[in-house]
Amino acid sequence: MFESLKKKFSRTSDKLEEELIEEAQEENNLEEESGKKFSFFSFGKKDKKEEEDSKSDIAEIPQEVESISDEADTSDDEDSEDKKEKSGFWSFGKKSGDDKKEEPPEESPEEPQEEEPKKSRFWSKNKEEDSSEVEDDDSDDETEEKKSHFWNRSNDEDSEEDEEDEPGGMFSFITAKTISEKHLEDILWELEMGLLEGDVAMEVASAVVDSVKDDLVGRKIKRSNDITEYTYNALRNAVAEIIDIPGKSMTEMIEAKKAQGEPLVVMFVGINGTGKTTTIGKLANYYLKKGYTPVIAAADTFRAGAIEQVNYHADNVGVKLIKHQKGSDPAAVAFDAVEHAKAQGKELVLIDTAGRMQTNTNLMDEMKKIKRVAKPDLVVFVGDALTGNDATHQASKFNEAIDIDGVILTKADADSKGGASLSIGYVIKKPILFLGMGQGYDDIREYDADWMLNQLFSESGEEVTVDEV
Repeated sequence: MFESLKKKFSRTSDKLEEELIEEAQEENNLEEESGKKFSFFSFGKKDKKEEEDSKSDIAEIPQEVESISDEADTSDDEDSEDKKEKSGFWSFGKKSGDDKKEEPPEESPEEPQEEEPKKSRFWSKNKEEDSSEVEDDDSDDETEEKKSHFWNRSNDEDSEEDEEDEPGGMFSFITAKTISEKHLEDILWELEMGLLEGDVAMEVASAVVDSVKDDLVGRKIKRSNDITEYTYNALRNAVAEIIDIPGKSMTEMIEAKKAQGEPLVVMFVGINGTGKTTTIGKLANYYLKKGYTPVIAAADTFRAGAIEQVNYHADNVGVKLIKHQKGSDPAAVAFDAVEHAKAQGKELVLIDTAGRMQTNTNLMDEMKKIKRVAKPDLVVFVGDALTGNDATHQASKFNEAIDIDGVILTKADADSKGGASLSIGYVIKKPILFLGMGQGYDDIREYDADWMLNQLFSESGEEVTVDEV
């Protein structure tokens, strides 16, 4: 999902890195060092992996120390100084050329006397196994170089190389550089144009660019990996603020109405062809599986075949359909559905309305009449994510005409650009409630801003899943 936006974000990081390295090169302010360079999307997973690695290392230390303690306990009681010399933990820094060598334990006479005490792998994992060959100062210097934990992490034979890391040479700034506005001017302009090309609304693109600028200007850079990490975090924070529009979930509202002995009445609006009727079938199935009893109102009495279409979905999922003859009053159908739900103790009423363009004044007036009669608790706009900025424009017009309460985006799984998903809630200041993720009745999920953020900042092709609510 959202491949277009992912490429824009990654390109922004690459351009900033190119800009700063080129300037540092002109100032003769960089040197090349070997090591791993993280990709843009690796920073979202790096912290978790490093935490697991550190836990693994910590878990190994007590075992090392315990084995050393057991070995020391097998020998006769000696003075404390001799015990320290036998412990690999305390003697990791000793050279093989020390005058005093450790005596082997009495229980293991078969071990050669010249054998060095065991060394803790925690402290000596970057040292060569045969330290006895280190005799002169030059070789000592080489050993010290191998202790560098930042550039020689890949030398640890027990650590696995991350797939997202790119091995090889990279530039590291010798003296700190500071990101200034002049470094970002062209890069942020390119980012803004890229977001607009990705069907992101103008005000959303501007908000992202301004947030990234505020976050990055003044940042001190010491090595090129810092640029990638700072850019990743700046973009992620900017997007997180945009897509997280507060609002109650439909499930919470059903429970609140149920406590009052009333059904939750939901009216669906939108233009033809966005998947509005299919979405109603999906929601009926979704809440039926949650233990609620929905009823559907076939209030689209104008379009040929509309009643048959919604009747098909109602039969498939097994819910009651309230319908009148073609051409009858849509408001009357909606009213009857609400009364039926109240009489039968059903918790949810889903009202299907005729699709209409936001510019059709007569049809918009008819929609307002349905709202006056049925008194819905929620008015939900159903938009096609693939239409991008047009879906945002449609939602704005419907919101002006009838004051919608939330949005459902269909075909979100096929949306490679992500413009509508990023923009629509921020522009109309109303939450996204559900996302259509396929053609089956089970292919719908409650909107989760954290899930959306992970989708936008995951590597291409990577599956990111969050448990359904």
